[in-house]
Amino acid sequence: MPDKTSKTNHDADVAFIKALAEVLNANNLTELEVKREYGDDDTLNVRVSRKQKVVQQMSAPAPAAPSAPHAPVAAPAASGSEPAAPANEDPASHPGAVTSPMVGTIYMQAEPGAPAFVATGQQVAEGDTLLIVEAMKTMNHIPAPRAGTVKRILVEDGAAVEYGAPLMIIE
Repeated sequence: MPDKTSKTNHDADVAFIKALAEVLNANNLTELEVKREYGDDDTLNVRVSRKQKVVQQMSAPAPAAPSAPHAPVAAPAASGSEPAAPANEDPASHPGAVTSPMVGTIYMQAEPGAPAFVATGQQVAEGDTLLIVEAMKTMNHIPAPRAGTVKRILVEDGAAVEYGAPLMIIE
């Protein structure tokens, strides 16, 4: 005789996983992991994730040239204004990389319509706000870990970011 309890648990687990996927999408998350314990030897481990595009912003967008920000990522290297980084270089391994201390959403300015905290080529002092990472409705100002020049901005406004993801390069 089939066990109706396991069929009920299975259906509930499938509904639970679907609900997690909806939470992932609704909150613009890239990964969600949950462990449910039903009893001594009965647990469910679920990890729901999706791929995230990494966007490299080589310079601040220019309002006078609206078509320029839509160019492919490789196009700014051809301009000759910056030395081209090797294709296999990981920005997170760069000694001047500033990484995200949390999972959240990136905001490049304090409020919509305000100027960005920083732009490529700008000098920053240690402790200056570089950007904001919103996590769980809390706005977390990310300070510059050192003084220097913003060489590259690796994220764009409104993008989702994971813990440890490179945000920008300061040299």
